[in-house]
Amino acid sequence: MIKIKGLHKSYPMGKDSLHVLKGLDLHIKEGEFVSIMGSSGSGKSTLLNIVGLLDIHDEGEYHLNGQLIEKLDEKKAAILRNKFLGFVFQSFNLISYKSAIENVALPLYYAGVSRKERLKTAMDYLDKVGLKEWANHLPNELSGGQKQRVAIARALVTKPKVVLADEPTGALDSTTTDSVMDLLKEINDEGMTVFVITHEEEVAEQTKRVVRLKDGVIISDEVITPKVTV
Repeated sequence: MIKIKGLHKSYPMGKDSLHVLKGLDLHIKEGEFVSIMGSSGSGKSTLLNIVGLLDIHDEGEYHLNGQLIEKLDEKKAAILRNKFLGFVFQSFNLISYKSAIENVALPLYYAGVSRKERLKTAMDYLDKVGLKEWANHLPNELSGGQKQRVAIARALVTKPKVVLADEPTGALDSTTTDSVMDLLKEINDEGMTVFVITHEEEVAEQTKRVVRLKDGVIISDEVITPKVTV
């Protein structure tokens, strides 16, 4: 699903440049639940931006769903994002003056879906995340956990191949974090690839594979063995 080979990315810093990703190799198969761990400056957000087609790499290869990603203009990148990717952000990125159902329906508007159909589909996904009764509430009337559930519903509404979650629990308390991670687990159990950026060990431990970055290189890549409760 996501295949990266020899990936490099640098950013100009005055007369110099900052080499952020230094030859990454990473293969994520369809249906995996992967977390990318690393401290600030490790390169994890840069990696997410490249995987999410929000930024371009300098060297190396990136294949998404078997397609080589190179020389994309913004229009082509937007089409691929809408087709293959769903995004969940730490700050939720909900539109404050739109209701929960309108926020969830927004990607379908850009996909050209009729108003009646997109509102029906959005309600189905709000129901899926347990927020059907909150459909007409504005974001400022929702708790942090509810906002993140709306954001997850919005990410799922176009039926993407991959959900990219950037610090999805960073603004939440521990109880709400667990409920959001449970929801991501359910999504993954249904066959969707889930790619989580986090700096929290307790979040990474709830995924099925942990890739650790440090100074732009992968220092470990391990499969998580599920904990057995007696």
